[in-house]
Amino acid sequence: MTIKQLDQGQHYRPRMAVLKKIEGLLMEMQNPDAGIKTHTQRVMITNIPHAVAGGDILQWIIQHLQITEEEALHLGTMIVKFGYIYPLQEPKNLTLKTDNNLYRFQTPYFWPAQKWPADDTDYAIYLAKKNIKRKGDLEEYEKEHYNLLNKKINYKWDFIIMQAKEQYKAGKERKKADRYALDCQERAYWFVHQTPPGMQDALEYGLNRVTDPNENKKKTFDVYRREIMYYRQALMRSTVKSSVSLGGLVKYAQQLLTNDPLLAGCLPSNPWVTDDPAFWELNAKLVEIPTKMRVERWAINFSELIRDPKGRQNFQLFLKKEFSGENLSFWEACEDLKYGDQSKVKEKAEEIYKLFLAPGARRWINIDGTTMGITVKGLKHPHRYVLDAAQTHIYMLMKKDSYGRYLKSPTYKEMLDKAIVPQQTVRKSSNFSFTRRQLRSSPSPVILRQLEEEAKAREAATAMDITQVMSKLDRRNQLTQKQPVK
Repeated sequence: MTIKQLDQGQHYRPRMAVLKKIEGLLMEMQNPDAGIKTHTQRVMITNIPHAVAGGDILQWIIQHLQITEEEALHLGTMIVKFGYIYPLQEPKNLTLKTDNNLYRFQTPYFWPAQKWPADDTDYAIYLAKKNIKRKGDLEEYEKEHYNLLNKKINYKWDFIIMQAKEQYKAGKERKKADRYALDCQERAYWFVHQTPPGMQDALEYGLNRVTDPNENKKKTFDVYRREIMYYRQALMRSTVKSSVSLGGLVKYAQQLLTNDPLLAGCLPSNPWVTDDPAFWELNAKLVEIPTKMRVERWAINFSELIRDPKGRQNFQLFLKKEFSGENLSFWEACEDLKYGDQSKVKEKAEEIYKLFLAPGARRWINIDGTTMGITVKGLKHPHRYVLDAAQTHIYMLMKKDSYGRYLKSPTYKEMLDKAIVPQQTVRKSSNFSFTRRQLRSSPSPVILRQLEEEAKAREAATAMDITQVMSKLDRRNQLTQKQPVK
């Protein structure tokens, strides 16, 4: 069976977040040490290698995830319906049975997250091969699909029949156990991607998949009422003129122009060209003395200062002099809670509360009562973003109050005076385009055209012989004089 990758847009949108979690669990299941042990099992008169029992799968899920049997059965059935595990004894029933029914793990190439949508040609080859094998004894829905595909892709039906015969011939040369397992694998794949009538489609979800976008539906009174309310609210929203927003964008781009290594170049040199790591050493996260360009960037806005580790370090020195260093420490602790280890979220949230928010805390921060109430209520069930309200309050407090004083303080001015201005490293021969150079605007094409025409006119004037021109004029005058007057 050949599977091609096609771009089907909105018609094929697998739930990637769910599938990635299931695939991670499948990898743990197949771990040779801690996973499910596979054995050679007998199905009818054939010994199938690498088979597992449904009861073993259920018990492994219960023990590994520490969940109830009902939840484990639901999860196991979901895994089978997505096609990650396929049955060997009842291939038409994509459910997990807790008895001695045998299953096998699907090859990762055919996992749904690989985004291999089912192609009509592949499905037609599968049905043609099954028709040859069973001599026309197909299911009713398979016969309908077979006839529809015959009409749809009739122009390459000879190729499909040829491929089906070749695959059927190659299958007969395999061992009986491999042939049986591959048949079950292929049947389970098409049960997932071409679901029979009456069977739940695991990949079917959302309104975008079950509705026809070209279908004209009658709108009810409630639909029109909600649309009118939406448009009225949209008209009441405060808007900004496009000229103002574009002016702000141009101003921001001009401020950051000198800090763009592609447009302004790198000082002292581009390390990718010269193999000199001086640029990275001067711009390390917590370098002792930063560059002047880096310090000047802190004055553009507060976000530029607080996202730079060296800028936060210098800003912390200023806040300590104002006896408000706990504000920045609280903000950094909240960032660590957001992006740190998930398993330690509860411990970190409790530590932050005891250190900054609890009554009589050692580094107590000043926030309003409403924000404190929201924070305390959220700490009953802590998560990564439980302190967002308090963090935003402290961030705005530092931005509106402390940041302006910091730019006028001796702490920032001393750092600006001590900042390093790297000298450009000159490289004798360099064909690389990203070198520091003065940018100039390109001349207008109209001006270039005029200059070309003037140059051509001058060349024509210099190349012309003046004596030949004068002789031609003299002959023309003599002819005009000899002509009789009528």
